[in-house]
Amino acid sequence: MKKLFNIIGILLIISVVSFIIARVINKAPSNSLPQNYQIKLILDDDGGCLMCHKTEVNLPWYSKVPVLGKMIRNSVADGTKNIDLGNTISALRDGGDIGIVPLAKIEKAITDATMPPFDFKLIHWKSKITPAKKEIVLQWIKNYRADYYYNGLSHDDFANEPVQTIHRFIPVDAKKVILGELLFNDVRLSADNTISCNTCHSPQTGGVDNKVFSKGVEGKLGGVNAPTVFNAVYNFAQFWDGRASTLAEQASGPPLNPVEMASESFDDIINKLKEDKNFTKAFLQVYPEMTEKTITNAIQEFEKTLITPNSRFDRYLKGDLAAITDIEKSGYDLFKKYNCATCHTGTILGGQSYEYMGLAKNYFVDRGTEILLEDEGRFKQTSLPSDIHKFKVPGLRNVALTMPYYHDGTQKTLEEAVSNMIKYQLGKAVTQKEIEDIVAFLNTLTGEYQGKLLTNKSIK
Repeated sequence: MKKLFNIIGILLIISVVSFIIARVINKAPSNSLPQNYQIKLILDDDGGCLMCHKTEVNLPWYSKVPVLGKMIRNSVADGTKNIDLGNTISALRDGGDIGIVPLAKIEKAITDATMPPFDFKLIHWKSKITPAKKEIVLQWIKNYRADYYYNGLSHDDFANEPVQTIHRFIPVDAKKVILGELLFNDVRLSADNTISCNTCHSPQTGGVDNKVFSKGVEGKLGGVNAPTVFNAVYNFAQFWDGRASTLAEQASGPPLNPVEMASESFDDIINKLKEDKNFTKAFLQVYPEMTEKTITNAIQEFEKTLITPNSRFDRYLKGDLAAITDIEKSGYDLFKKYNCATCHTGTILGGQSYEYMGLAKNYFVDRGTEILLEDEGRFKQTSLPSDIHKFKVPGLRNVALTMPYYHDGTQKTLEEAVSNMIKYQLGKAVTQKEIEDIVAFLNTLTGEYQGKLLTNKSIK
């Protein structure tokens, strides 16, 4: 006990000394320096972000001190689960993409003054974000977002929002789209001619099938909830575990998956398709040959048309302030307040990062069911311990139509999904009114498909 009191006393002395020294040495970098270098000085050289927010860190010598060492190790473990800033700091130093999600997370942490934490500042005197440093960082974020992520569609008043409106269409090859739509709906991609892409990702039901797990050939159940195909072109990777980098690569997976379409090979699929002389003739008028690559390329081209612009929230961002109600505006403010917009950011409000499920509370323990292979998330692909239980963040456009929610399909309603996300990611209790307001905002994200408001025929 005496040893503990001594340590506490030392920490108190350090805190007083650090406060005095920090006032003297914790200066903002000169504005004559390049802006990216200023930010690196604030976040890395002074802030020491990489001491906790990097997958592999070298712990300082004082991490061996009792009590203090445990605090440090816990901070590192929590830090890497929240965000790995290694690539971001490298981009500041060498050039390259900072990342839309790191940008949003840095902005929120600086704005809310949640980083660096108090115990870190006790020892690292220059890490405190002073008002001068805060101004530099927030202005840099605004400039960077405008230069690299703003698509020019939102009103000037909303140009610096963490989320943006979506284009009405993106360029496609019309002939390939026609073929791709035919293939998307073609059951011949499956071994027994019963399952097509449309079976689990129908545009008539929000781009999903509204089941916990989808049924494949012979009624076999998959192990993960089917994500929506709408706006998937904007994802930085495909599947919950990110195992496909493009829509074409994603399209090549289910046909050969033994639980989904169960075809033995693309050669088998091609042989069946070639029996259809009319289809073969049409295909060879667009592509030089029928292969796995050209088949999946056509499906990709069709899926690029599955975007849903002109939601009420899009109209609001474009300057129509009456497009959403005061309650829905309150929901959007709460969405940002509770850190939702740091991961659900960008054009489709997500799809740009892998995030750890259960930052504040162990979701999988509370779920009370066996942890399955799909629960490992990104770890399945990388085998990195830091990636276990990390999943690609789903985009939230049309989310009111794509129930059930989460990778395991456990959340039947948006109210459940929102409440538990805040509980397990932030560890905060929210009021029922706040949940209702956030859900009201999420309902404004339903867009249009082929010029009409997207609906789900399975919703009565």
